[in-house]
Amino acid sequence: MASDNSPYDTSLSPLSKSPWSSHVNEDASSGEDALVGSLVREEGHIYSLAATKDLIYTGSDSKNIRVWKYQKEFAGFKSNSGLVKAIVIAGEKILTGHQDGRIRVWRVSSKNEEVHKRVATLPTLRNYIKCSLKPSNYVEVRQNRNVLWIKHYDAISCLSLTKDLMLIYSASWDKTFKVWRASKNYKCLESIKAHDDAVIALVAGFDALALNTEGTFLYAGSSDGLVNYWVRETNLEHAGILRVLSGHTGPVKCLAAEKDPDAMLNEKKWILYSGSLDKSVKVWKVSENVSPGQHSHQPPPRLSVSGPPPRISFTGPPQRISVSSTDQFPRVSSIRKMGSRRY
Repeated sequence: MASDNSPYDTSLSPLSKSPWSSHVNEDASSGEDALVGSLVREEGHIYSLAATKDLIYTGSDSKNIRVWKYQKEFAGFKSNSGLVKAIVIAGEKILTGHQDGRIRVWRVSSKNEEVHKRVATLPTLRNYIKCSLKPSNYVEVRQNRNVLWIKHYDAISCLSLTKDLMLIYSASWDKTFKVWRASKNYKCLESIKAHDDAVIALVAGFDALALNTEGTFLYAGSSDGLVNYWVRETNLEHAGILRVLSGHTGPVKCLAAEKDPDAMLNEKKWILYSGSLDKSVKVWKVSENVSPGQHSHQPPPRLSVSGPPPRISFTGPPQRISVSSTDQFPRVSSIRKMGSRRY
């Protein structure tokens, strides 16, 4: 895909009459957990968020990606199609996932840090044409509809990266996740179909992706309430589902993973957090030594919230986790003291 300067143009936005406002809390206490400011959009929704150094990137249903610095609007750039459903930062590149099923790669201009240039769209035009020449590269997704396996045919719900920034993972409502090379040719290396239920095709797709710190496991949460995970082989291929974690009664919307602090030096054990529309966050202990196909129905105690939590992240020192919910109250909890306490 040829380089394409995609300028920020609020006049082209379908929600250009929906301004943002910045609110700074001058009375914020010096404690660890204090609200210091807010970025508020009068109308519409914010679908994605990413932070790097002193910049915050936000994506919404206006197709604009806005860049904030010190709680003030610093820059912005526009995608010509597709709502911005996911944003991740890969070194000097910004990756955005869109409702049109495409991933766009952006780079900050070396001459002006306020200007972002689009350097690629995944799948790239070259890879798309090359793949389309072979009939075997088409897969049937619906009755009388075939598509290339390298392209998501429905909205991208989330993106994730390996720690070395060499691989990109994208998950979609089309019930697949795809693996991409995060380099110049941005080739799609693999596509994994994870659900066979075509009755609820639009809501059975993945809503959350997470990688463990070593990048050897991929966890995927789905609207069927299950968390599946795969092991990445040395040849970058992903084996069949290693394990299914069941216990949620609602769609799994977000995931986060970290190394198990209680694991021995050579043990490969992980802590996985899953947030669901069943108003709970479950904490799982997973191990690389589990037999393939084994199910778990008894997760550790859950953290209950009064609304579905759309985001989970680690904050501050190790062993602390932050959860945001649609009840508008973020929570920060100590992992070791979490238990079944209600907030």
